Amino acid sequence: MTIERVIVRNYRTLHDTDLTLGAGTNIVVGDNESGKSTLLEAINLALRCQLARRPAAYELHPFLFSTKAVTEFIDGHKSGKPKPPPEILIELYFRDEPELAELKGTMNSEMLDLPGICLKIKLDDNFKDEYREYVKSPSELNSIPIEYYEIEWLSFAGDPLTSKAIPVKSVLIDPSSISNMHAANRYVLEIVRDYLTKVQSVELALSYRKLRDEFQGDARISAINAELASKTGAVSDKTLSVAMDVTSRASWEAGVMPHLDDIPLTLVGKGEQNAVKVKLAMEASDTCDIFLMEEPENHLSHTNLNRLIGKIIAKSEGRQLIITTHSSFVLNKLGIDNTIMFDGRSGVRLKDLPETTCAYFKKLPGYDTLRMILAKRSILVEGPSDELVVQKAFYQVHKAMPLDKGVEVISVNSLAFKRFLDIARLLKIDVTVVTDNDGKEATKTAGYAEYVKSPNIKVCVGKDDQFQTLEPQLLHANGRATLNGLLGTKHADDASLLNYMKSNKTDVALKLFDSADVFVIPAYINDAIR
Repeated sequence: MTIERVIVRNYRTLHDTDLTLGAGTNIVVGDNESGKSTLLEAINLALRCQLARRPAAYELHPFLFSTKAVTEFIDGHKSGKPKPPPEILIELYFRDEPELAELKGTMNSEMLDLPGICLKIKLDDNFKDEYREYVKSPSELNSIPIEYYEIEWLSFAGDPLTSKAIPVKSVLIDPSSISNMHAANRYVLEIVRDYLTKVQSVELALSYRKLRDEFQGDARISAINAELASKTGAVSDKTLSVAMDVTSRASWEAGVMPHLDDIPLTLVGKGEQNAVKVKLAMEASDTCDIFLMEEPENHLSHTNLNRLIGKIIAKSEGRQLIITTHSSFVLNKLGIDNTIMFDGRSGVRLKDLPETTCAYFKKLPGYDTLRMILAKRSILVEGPSDELVVQKAFYQVHKAMPLDKGVEVISVNSLAFKRFLDIARLLKIDVTVVTDNDGKEATKTAGYAEYVKSPNIKVCVGKDDQFQTLEPQLLHANGRATLNGLLGTKHADDASLLNYMKSNKTDVALKLFDSADVFVIPAYINDAIR
């Protein structure tokens, strides 16, 4: 049971979104404020009618509506051209399967005969008169009258829904949003509650009640209550006493704290907390069809993140995973072909990448693919020394570092250049490759012929075969005297200086980077930093 399409209108940052999803893993990436988290929240809202793990009816407020919808509503009334009260619409279109026959119908905005769920936050017809009174004075309008709104939760067949009536089971895993100790404790215990069997839940509740009874029978508590009882009449005509809370809200979840190695969970490291929350949520959701997950990489080291991703892959096998991330490692490990570039309106998938490229990044997930995907423009270089020289050259030309201009300079093994260009070609990303000629400039250039057909891709190969790498290119462009001055050396001949530069690549690049003096930029690098 998987979601094939999501339509969202007027919900937070998602004013008009139409996104297609795959049956397995979907890695949603995009720039900050593109609406990735809001997308997960909207899907969860439609699936469970919940916000912040509470019934959505208790969490309605004007800021759920997109800023554009609110502005158009208010400006329309103030300009004498009133618009209907805005509505939030979230539609989930499922793959057509027999198990979802009861959700199937054409009651959706596209009028498609498919199984699905439609959630609307709309004006309650019972408050039409009050609404008309509210908008009578346009000059006083500054928000949406959410008090007159209701939630309509229907299947595409037009039938009202309840959480128990939906055959699709899902879970939203978002440990990063839990910032305080009480909320983190409650979040984990809610997952524990889901994980326990009914018998185990009953036994835990009985044990907790027994503990409360023992507290009440303790001799010291009895003495305290006797002392308080002696004050009857002084503070109240009724007898004052202390006791553990036995109301319905005082369930075991309120008084029990999860521990790791006998240390309260909220006092262990953030990385371990987040890993436990993710793993426990997935363990507790064996019956789930859909996992919604927000940035699992938070606070985790490279090794621990690798373990967690392995767990996610294993537990999500055969189910739909919709995950957001800012980590290239997560992106590559889960399969770069599962990536959806999301801009708040729609998404471009990388499923059409060559299989060899996908396999390459899965085996070597440390590459900064996401840096290139999200950058305004990227320059790919062969190593750290090239990266430093290109950064310095860029600064000489533009009087600003590349990142200040939205340009990423990324060090990439030359064998991976074409893998990165496969992504750039598919997504139409502005990418330039800076590479040595290795004594075969014509051959090197011809090797990229299929890529440079794309107007967004440029390959800059070192000129002249006798200057095979960066160091001889720098020496040829600047001369021995200039480089001796820049590097603080006194080499008497070119061969000696070149040998020094090749033997100390990174140190030489650092000296050039830190130098206040200007050096001549080799032509192929100058072409790249345009």
